[in-house]
Amino acid sequence: MAAQNKSRAGGLHLWRNARLATMAEGVAGLGIVDKGAIAARDGLIVYAGPEADMPSALAQGAATTDCEGRWVTPGLIDCHTHLVHAGNRANEFEMRLAGATYEEVARAGGGIVSSVKSLRAASEDELVAQTLPRLDALMAEGVTTVEVKSGYGLDLGNERKSLRAARQLDKQRPVTVRTTFLGAHALPPEAKGDKDAFVDLVANTILPGIAAEGLADAVDGFCEGIAFSPEQIARVFDKAKALGLPVKLHADQLSNLHGAELAARYGALSADHLEYTDEAGAAAMAKAGTVATILPGAYYFIRETRKPPVGLFRQHGVKMAVATDNNPGTSPLTSLLLTMNMAATLFGLTVEECLAGTTREAARALGLLGQTGTLEAGKSADLAIWDIERPAELVYRMGFNPLHARIWRGQ
Repeated sequence: MAAQNKSRAGGLHLWRNARLATMAEGVAGLGIVDKGAIAARDGLIVYAGPEADMPSALAQGAATTDCEGRWVTPGLIDCHTHLVHAGNRANEFEMRLAGATYEEVARAGGGIVSSVKSLRAASEDELVAQTLPRLDALMAEGVTTVEVKSGYGLDLGNERKSLRAARQLDKQRPVTVRTTFLGAHALPPEAKGDKDAFVDLVANTILPGIAAEGLADAVDGFCEGIAFSPEQIARVFDKAKALGLPVKLHADQLSNLHGAELAARYGALSADHLEYTDEAGAAAMAKAGTVATILPGAYYFIRETRKPPVGLFRQHGVKMAVATDNNPGTSPLTSLLLTMNMAATLFGLTVEECLAGTTREAARALGLLGQTGTLEAGKSADLAIWDIERPAELVYRMGFNPLHARIWRGQ
């Protein structure tokens, strides 16, 4: 890719001779522009469209990059990860290969609680050091924005440590990080089985402490038989709303506790997993504007057999995002490109749905659609430039990375 560096008037950069998949809403398909250009000033897109229609003033004094006909999409967004964790759970993988279920592993003292022990034993610096290689793997495939959940600390000090580690990531790498507080993730050993008392601790002590330090952009919970009931999650969400924080929910992954409806009732940004969601849940999500985040990595890794109701989401007009769910126990996945292939192969998503799900709809699921996720004026200049002949290659290939260049905020 040829670059002709000129003086940067007002931080102006131009990418020309490109094929664009703008992913803009209200346009057909991927929003393709065959002979396109993108101009950005000070990290924000000021023009994206046909090169022939670009105001000539934008080319004056701009640092210009000739994309040589390559495809440009918005930078990819991984909108559901548990990226900050310590150690791994390969031993549990062996247990499942021997026939143990996800629930059996959890009840035997494995599962999330084992990750809690590892995270509590690690320092903040150690968490950052262990997380950066996972983040680097995502960025190497064109990811420019990533969500990072807590949920392996389960007390104020360790949840704070986890979220502070997440906040360190975008100080060490050119990437946008959104943090989510997932205190209602599992029951820690010291709770001695008392879920209600722990939920009170989360809602009345841990969450306010996290919010007071501004460490969380959103609040999540795990609504499931092995985790917390809808009524318990509602208590956490009530506090989140009182603190002015948006909510998200791990919903209907292993059973139908009507988590999708609960998420919709609170106007959640997203409900995630959703394998057991029914039509009432899909309809409620559509009405609330809650995004369905599809997580094929976990479905694949724990050998689930119930697929999320993609047909119902389409029927009711529910927006769908796609994410890795990177975590040490049920989705040790750091490839958003492979995740797209899984979403298409396992769940039948189209190429357009996969690409929208990792750009526009992923941004929507994080409450960031006004800032990123499409190639439009006013959005952050977050771009992925690809050595491909057609966008379908990004979903079709497995174990192959065609990224040519990754641009974050114009750089």
